[in-house]
Amino acid sequence: MELVFDRIHVPHRHSFIARKHFHDVTPSRIHFHNNYELNFVISGSGKRIVGNSISGFEDGDLVLLGPELPHCWDTSELADTRQPASIVIHFYEGLISSDFFNIPELEEVEALLKKANVGIWFKGEKIAEIQSILERLIHLSGLESYIELLKVFSLLLQIEDYEFLSDVAYSASYARDHEKINLVYEYVFKNLETGIRQDEAAALLHMTPGAFCRYFKKKTSRTFMEYVKQVRIRLAAKMLAETEKPISQICYESGYNNIANFNHQFRSVMQKTPSDYRKVFR
Repeated sequence: MELVFDRIHVPHRHSFIARKHFHDVTPSRIHFHNNYELNFVISGSGKRIVGNSISGFEDGDLVLLGPELPHCWDTSELADTRQPASIVIHFYEGLISSDFFNIPELEEVEALLKKANVGIWFKGEKIAEIQSILERLIHLSGLESYIELLKVFSLLLQIEDYEFLSDVAYSASYARDHEKINLVYEYVFKNLETGIRQDEAAALLHMTPGAFCRYFKKKTSRTFMEYVKQVRIRLAAKMLAETEKPISQICYESGYNNIANFNHQFRSVMQKTPSDYRKVFR
């Protein structure tokens, strides 16, 4: 998948924009931008990528993203024939540093937005209420829209069932200052199931394998193969929890060639065998 920078235009004298977005049923781009994003899926299903997290999504998916966090909702690989649609709110990039958050009652909102630098997936009964507000919000403007946005914040703060998505936080200049790492990131996600080779990743950056290993670890604080392992195991864990696929199929779809190695690698990260991990969700 292509990784691109999206410049989100927030109209003059507005601090956010809210709109209904209809997805093309084509391979999606992994993209990033300077704004916070709240994304609610009205209809559709597919694969959600946030940072180094890969998981499925469906109707009712609600995610809050921080600035510069690479992401996409990909609907191209599934047989869902409905028109994928979502409500997307982009927050003005300077909002969090404004005097607005000096109000004591809103300090919790500021703390929530800071946590969004790795992406937050919200779950539970409050989602339906948030959906109702969002569907009103996209038709409002001015102070009325701002009041509805505050209601959304209030409900988000009440949700106790949520999950942080990416293991990697992206700094405000990450994607522009680390173009080489982004090439590797794209290579990993593109080849996760078919096979990843360190020498191929090194060749993308015109480096020897040794130089590439040192470079990658310096920039990410982990070796390249540690990163690949982490992404693969996270993908496998999602499939174990959310699907009924046989463990042997999950093994191969997450990039492992034999069950014994898959079991060993999974247990080293998750402290459980794949079968025991699945039982937790059954």
